[in-house]
Amino acid sequence: MDPASLAGLILLVGIAVMIVLSVPIAVAIGLSSAFAAVALLGFEGAVLTSSQRMFTGINSFTLLAIPFFVLAGVLMNNGGIAGRLIDAAKVLVGRMPASLAQTNVVANAMFGAVSGAAVAAAAAVGTVMTPRMKQDGYDPKFSAAVNVASAPAGMLIPPSNTFIVYSLVSSTSIAALFMAGLGPGLVWALACMVIVFAYSRRHPELKSRERPTLVQTLKVLWLAVPSLLMIVIVIGGILTGVFTATESAAIAVVYCLVLGFLYRNIKVRDLPGILLDAARTTAIVMLLVGVSSILSWVMSFARIPDIISDLMLGITDNPTIILILMMIILLVVGTFMDPTPAILIFTPIFLPIAAEFGISPIHFGTMIVYNLCVGVITPPVGNVLFVGARVAGLRIEPVISKLLPFLVALVIGLFVVVFVPQVSLWLPTQMGLIAP
Repeated sequence: MDPASLAGLILLVGIAVMIVLSVPIAVAIGLSSAFAAVALLGFEGAVLTSSQRMFTGINSFTLLAIPFFVLAGVLMNNGGIAGRLIDAAKVLVGRMPASLAQTNVVANAMFGAVSGAAVAAAAAVGTVMTPRMKQDGYDPKFSAAVNVASAPAGMLIPPSNTFIVYSLVSSTSIAALFMAGLGPGLVWALACMVIVFAYSRRHPELKSRERPTLVQTLKVLWLAVPSLLMIVIVIGGILTGVFTATESAAIAVVYCLVLGFLYRNIKVRDLPGILLDAARTTAIVMLLVGVSSILSWVMSFARIPDIISDLMLGITDNPTIILILMMIILLVVGTFMDPTPAILIFTPIFLPIAAEFGISPIHFGTMIVYNLCVGVITPPVGNVLFVGARVAGLRIEPVISKLLPFLVALVIGLFVVVFVPQVSLWLPTQMGLIAP
């Protein structure tokens, strides 16, 4: 067996075995890639090349946006922003059937939009909404399922760390990706709202019990304006060219810190813990990016993307079937792999295939991110599922049964995003970010 084939075999078998053994995904990717590099270059060459690839993989100005947005999300989680966004969501959908459940969906979309993190949204919104929904007579399992299902909407609605990672791998515009994610993010939230509405039809006792006056509505919305203004500042600055995505993330940190102090939910003594929390999350992401850089080099050397491309195109040259195959593979991968490593691994494999069929890399980015968002709410690795169940004080098994209708609706939404390109491309095209 030639060295390239041996390296590819070591890589694939190594990752598969380590995942089965529940080895952390970053360690599984790093060790498998290092062993494959040894087969290609010998021990000394593998050490030098691997360390160089890791360094160059994270030595990126664009990637600096991730630690800043992570820190901004932690500041929001501790700064009293969640409560104001939930109150705003409540007055917006407060007259709908099962209004508290609909509030949970809208609040998760709003909080996820300003934090870009599904786990943070599920924790912050779930902590506030779970006792309210229990007091109002909701089944705790359904309440947890609503919170879990709707939290990933913020990974699509800008700003989004996931799109920053995809932009780095695919060399596409962050501004265009941010705007392209808005449509799929709304599709995600709408799919959840449809399931909640269907649930309310079977449980008419869950009708809206609060009728806020116009004055109360305006007051609540006014209090939420400073929190929502961050989206305008960040996205507006990027689109107008005033600052880059990385600079906008730094501005978001300062803005969230000021809000936290103004709301008196953050004290100076809280800052070390907040910084440590953000550092832990950032370290995980950056380690994944670093080891995935070694992985990408080994895959390229072993011609794995070319082999997979030839294999898929050998099955069929029908673009619809090819897209369905890719989406099925990503749905399966997403159940045991977080979005960041999955994007780093599969974008170099699938994007060239999509490009052969004339699919925009921006559109493909929304497909892959939406698809992998489904994985964060499915077992066995779905971290949002675990956080949402823990916040509700439940085991994941009873939550999964209530989550199934949401999963069906979200997969239908996925195929809308895949086969209706204008859901993703209309807004960035109208704003001149991509050619019509």
